[in-house]
Amino acid sequence: MNIVFGIIIGLLILMALVVIHELGHFLLARKNGVKVNEFGIGFPPRAIAWVRNPKWQKGTKNGEKKWLRLPKSEWDKPQKTLIFSLNWLPIGGFCAMDGESDSDTRKGTFGAASFWGKTQILFGGVLMNWLAAFVILTVLAFVGMPQFINNQFYLGQDAEIIGGGVTVQEVMADSPAAGAGLTTGDQITAVDGETIIYPDDITEYNSTHAGETITYTITRDDQTLEIPVQLNPADAEYALGVSMTYGQTFIRSTWSAPLVGLGTTIQLTGETFRGLGMIVWNLISGVASQFSPDAAIRESGQAALSTAGDSVSGPIGIIGVLFPAFASAGAANLAFLAALISVSLACMNVLPIPALDGGRWLLIAIYRLRHKTLDQATEEKIVSRAFMVLLLLIILISVLDVMRFF
Repeated sequence: MNIVFGIIIGLLILMALVVIHELGHFLLARKNGVKVNEFGIGFPPRAIAWVRNPKWQKGTKNGEKKWLRLPKSEWDKPQKTLIFSLNWLPIGGFCAMDGESDSDTRKGTFGAASFWGKTQILFGGVLMNWLAAFVILTVLAFVGMPQFINNQFYLGQDAEIIGGGVTVQEVMADSPAAGAGLTTGDQITAVDGETIIYPDDITEYNSTHAGETITYTITRDDQTLEIPVQLNPADAEYALGVSMTYGQTFIRSTWSAPLVGLGTTIQLTGETFRGLGMIVWNLISGVASQFSPDAAIRESGQAALSTAGDSVSGPIGIIGVLFPAFASAGAANLAFLAALISVSLACMNVLPIPALDGGRWLLIAIYRLRHKTLDQATEEKIVSRAFMVLLLLIILISVLDVMRFF
């Protein structure tokens, strides 16, 4: 039942984020005088539609409706005013502008807009996704922001730390931890005087100080103790000899919440681009290494390709795995995931891929710099081929998601 609930919530959140993206295109198109033929929530087939009443203006008679229900018999006929539609497939939304080809010169079309106008329209969706993430993260900062990344942004002078802590789950027999007196249930709060938040922090510190005597600050039965431990040398199976669990940390802010929302949005954007860069690098280096005569290099390349594959998740993985897991972890975690996906949508759409907003802008810009006309046939050919490649990539990732799921 939790999985079904998580999938439904995931579909609704993804659709909302895509609709917000399309709303950015819509608002900037209207601002730049471009006619929008239809704004749709969900994808066709169409379920219901309304058309803006052309008579709605000053002096309209009382009782005149601003929006009129569009009869099904009129659906296939072009309308002079904006159509707002609800569609059956809950996988996003769309903003259909008039004359979306760059070469269209008719008044009120996308093609007739200035280059700066086209820039605003194409990146309007990106800006709306960043804005949505900022709003979500600002609200979370007020109520308690879950901490998911190392050195997550917050202002120390206006931060209340809630929860958290690294707890010893098991102590291995004859280990340095057992010899020093660490026991199951001890909460490690600091190592050599440095505050600890994540188990990985302790593991990394131990590995860089193998063989040394380390002082662990722990909480046991409401008492704070400092226990020195002589770690195993670097070539040993383990340094300390404990398994640890992590209690999730929440950080609550007051006056600095908008700053925390902005800072976290910027931080997530940087992490997203860094992650994309690592995936691309692993793919390129992994493929290139397969041509090497050295077996060790080929094996290393296969590991890089495996890492790249494990780092990517498609719609099935996001909706079928991530959303159910985050939904069961609570509303704050689910909201953080929504903000992260919104940032990811923004970052993906600025990439120079012709099927995406950033790629379309780059294509238009190149033809502007060359003082040439980007005719409709050429534009459609480039965009459609890029879209097919993107679609095949999504299908491949979805297959990998299914394999991981089962």
